[in-house]
Amino acid sequence: MVNVGVIGCGHWGPNHVRIFSHLARSRAVMAADLDEQRLKAIKQTFLNIRTTKRYQDILEDPDIDAVCVAAPTQCHFSITQEALRAGKHVLCEKPLAETAEKCRILRDLAQEQDRVLMVGHIFIFNRGIRQLKTYIDSGEIGRVHYAYALRTNLGPFRYDVNALWDLAPHDIAIFNYLFDHRPVNVSGRGQRCLGTAQEDLAFATLQYPEQVMVHVHVSWLDPKKVRQITIVGDKKMATWDDLDPAGPIKLYDKHVEKTETYYETYGEFQLLSREGSVLIPHIGMNEPLKEQAEYFLDCVEHRKDPLFANAQKGLEVVETLEAVQRSMDEEGACVYL
Repeated sequence: MVNVGVIGCGHWGPNHVRIFSHLARSRAVMAADLDEQRLKAIKQTFLNIRTTKRYQDILEDPDIDAVCVAAPTQCHFSITQEALRAGKHVLCEKPLAETAEKCRILRDLAQEQDRVLMVGHIFIFNRGIRQLKTYIDSGEIGRVHYAYALRTNLGPFRYDVNALWDLAPHDIAIFNYLFDHRPVNVSGRGQRCLGTAQEDLAFATLQYPEQVMVHVHVSWLDPKKVRQITIVGDKKMATWDDLDPAGPIKLYDKHVEKTETYYETYGEFQLLSREGSVLIPHIGMNEPLKEQAEYFLDCVEHRKDPLFANAQKGLEVVETLEAVQRSMDEEGACVYL
């Protein structure tokens, strides 16, 4: 049995408390937050959990094996660092820290302390995303030409980070997972439409190895909530729509062919589109947060590195975010990683 303490009971914290309370291999024993009303709500729902306004109480409890850090982004580094030094395994929400340098410190500290440090890149545990990975790795869609992601909604608005740092970590983590690499170079543009200190929308272009181009659009200022990814290959094309009730994945038997016949008028070849059927595979229902928690517990119990979402993966996401932010600050300049 792994005893877990949850630090931060805002948007995601209560979900972590619920998951670790319900899994057979774990128990959520303590939750921390500065807001007494949030702690009261947690206590009313989970009667056996202890609550505190001092997160240090969790770190000082020798019976707690692991900590889930769901506090605001600017607290991730300090709390995670303290937790590792206290001998706790850590599952930290994305992003791992505000800078790549801080991510490196946490990565190295986890290795020194021989503790598991996992980042909450939850969409890596989404079965639809896993299916896209299968299509790419198996060669089903052929060589990937390009891909793009849309992650938009009207709100929720944040004041600690901009829309890029709030939303794009999900899609960067997804594409790094799909293509087994971080981007080679990036460019980005952002805008403060609402007049606040933070950009509320951003457009980023990521160049991956083998000339795979990726576009990411994130926004807090859109009429619809959209969670979509499109992958275009030279054999087939695939889409993921996390909100589609018919099924999140569609595989399109569409591609472009070059004719070998010589045409005096049109040159040496013509491009012809070939269209076939559309496959909607059955994707079993799952709760990614639950699968993420189970994977974390497995890593803790067996002291193994969380390959899909370890500190190095978290570092690569933050390195990419920093590069895109620099490009945005320099009005779209290309930045190499």
